[in-house]
Amino acid sequence: MAEFIWQGKSREGMDRSGEMEAPSKEIVMAALRRQGMTTIKVKKKPIEINLFPEKVSEKDITIFFRQLSTMINAGVPLVQAFELAEKGSSNKALVKLLKDLRNELEGGVPLGETLRKFPNDFDTLSCALVQAGEQGGILDSILLRLCEYREKAQALKAKIKSAMVYPIAIVSVAFIVTAVLMIFVIPVFGSMFADFGAELPVPTQVAITMSNAFVEYWYVVVFVPIAIITGIKQTYKTKAGHYQLDQLLLKMPILGDVLRKASVARFCRTFSTLTAAGVPVLESLNTVAETSGNVVVEEAILNAKESITQGQTLSAPLTASGIFPRMVTQMINIGEETGSMEEMLSKIADFYEQEVDTAVDNMTALMEPFIMAFLGIVIGGLVIAMYLPIFKMASIV
Repeated sequence: MAEFIWQGKSREGMDRSGEMEAPSKEIVMAALRRQGMTTIKVKKKPIEINLFPEKVSEKDITIFFRQLSTMINAGVPLVQAFELAEKGSSNKALVKLLKDLRNELEGGVPLGETLRKFPNDFDTLSCALVQAGEQGGILDSILLRLCEYREKAQALKAKIKSAMVYPIAIVSVAFIVTAVLMIFVIPVFGSMFADFGAELPVPTQVAITMSNAFVEYWYVVVFVPIAIITGIKQTYKTKAGHYQLDQLLLKMPILGDVLRKASVARFCRTFSTLTAAGVPVLESLNTVAETSGNVVVEEAILNAKESITQGQTLSAPLTASGIFPRMVTQMINIGEETGSMEEMLSKIADFYEQEVDTAVDNMTALMEPFIMAFLGIVIGGLVIAMYLPIFKMASIV
């Protein structure tokens, strides 16, 4: 199948144009003639080369779910709702995705099952909730609940990312500035000081020695960071390496506490959303484990699921894992005994989302003086080392 652009006149003499998919140009012309079109011009649609193709973001999916909920609540048929969403979007990637989904729906495939065919755009949680909403006849309210969940999850993720970007950016800039000083600036000073014929201060000698090493082994400076990043990525792709790195992240000071609280908040929010939608507990735990974002947490959740199948409570294996705080497991235990699991999980999620916000703010505030001290010692130290001989130039001359 190829895409063709056509122009022609209708029976009423009005100019018309459009696009059509067909195996050949002749089939397009034949189809248009059957519609009563005359003066037909058809040409193959040129291939668009887009260096920066649009993507379907999580925010795009969330907005679409909210629109779909509103249209379903207003009584708009599902296929027609997708058509309206296609016409209202300016994102070509999203329009294509919605078109593919609509084609599946027109073939009689349920929406939940359709979403599972596009795992790159729809996670397991979204598919499970939509499927539960279809089965219970409450798809519009489930979609609203899903949107609320996604918005809170995206806000939590953005908060953690913003906290990590700042120190990484500062350290990266410091590394680049230090490398430039070592490779290009200090050698110039070194050549100038060599003509003085006097002994240089110890800090200056150290700086020049380090600079010579940077110049001689510049490829180490460039490729070692790349090799380290590549090695971490490759390790993360292995099952054992992924587990060890995730475990290391949870044990790190300050950052580990933030990630642990974020994992607890995500677990409780996801489990609460699935429970409220009427998804069975065992199926919910599978979905919660897949969306945990940390394989150590995922293992703890799957162990809890295994314990439930053997007739135990949920709180006992979560306590034994050592990952979930005591307060969390106690509240889950109370929820199990009183039958108010959804409410308890929602309250825990609210509490830990606030805890993550506070922890991230504290982490950022704590890192700022350390970063400033690092920059002052490294870059300031190099500058002072280079100017020490100049301060003593009179006595050297």
